[in-house]
Amino acid sequence: MTEAQPAVQAKGLVKQYAAHRAVDGIDFSIGAGRTVALIGHNGAGKTTLMKLILGLVRPSAGELIVLGQHPASAGLDHRRQIGFLPENVAFHDELTGTQTLNFYARLKGIPLGQCRDLLDRVGLAFAAGRRVKTYSKGMRQRLGLAQALLGVPRLLLLDEPTTGLDPNSRREFFAIVQELSARGATVLISSHILTELEAKTDLVAIMNGGHMVAFGPLDQLRQQADLPVKFFVACARSVDEVLRALALPTMKTHIAGDGRGVDIWCRVEDKMAMLTALVAMGSAVTDIDIRHPGLDEIYRHFSPQPADSSAGDA
Repeated sequence: MTEAQPAVQAKGLVKQYAAHRAVDGIDFSIGAGRTVALIGHNGAGKTTLMKLILGLVRPSAGELIVLGQHPASAGLDHRRQIGFLPENVAFHDELTGTQTLNFYARLKGIPLGQCRDLLDRVGLAFAAGRRVKTYSKGMRQRLGLAQALLGVPRLLLLDEPTTGLDPNSRREFFAIVQELSARGATVLISSHILTELEAKTDLVAIMNGGHMVAFGPLDQLRQQADLPVKFFVACARSVDEVLRALALPTMKTHIAGDGRGVDIWCRVEDKMAMLTALVAMGSAVTDIDIRHPGLDEIYRHFSPQPADSSAGDA
């Protein structure tokens, strides 16, 4: 793999299980050093895609190149360049944190001295000598992250990585992700917590029914979705006075319960005209808050929830 080659590239990728296509002809390319949010409802195909990238299952059709190789037939040296944190972390309860990490380091052929540094990095140095069965869910998750970071992974796949983490641990987790990305590692994060991914990923990949229904930077997906911009306007006197002065034909409004504020939705192309008109009202308007569509709204646009979403992820 050269610097110009993508870290992960799929062309017409298909994974078929009997009559079910878990991944159905998807195309995408992820460059080195990019952080990607992989999102979709249960059964959308996210887990199968991760298994394909890891080489745990083979494609039924199409092509998948990971770090310059076909993952299902790649050797040990290739696999050592990939870190993986599954959604449900399982460790041997009777081993200590240090023993657990040492075990995985030996499998990867990595010096054991790195384990001590990693336990400190994920905030587990204080519990390194304790058995894993005494760990909380958040501590197990941090141990799983340390395992995924062993070596210097060029590709990191993280499935619901912040489950069970407190706010401080979540901040530390994303700081580690940012550091890895700055070094040139590619990070793929699958999570249902869309709000925390919004400002922390470069690209968004949305899957639905085995298809990649949207892929690209968040701003690009906003433009494609063409969703309205939301203003919240606090009024000094009458909401009706403000609405009469605006009178934009495409506005949708919702007046706050106290009658002193109003939510206004308008088209993106009307945003500057709306802002100019509001500012021109002077003291009649006491505050303006502008909110562009977030990742959760963009996700709902491209991947509406199916009627039956009870199936497990595939």
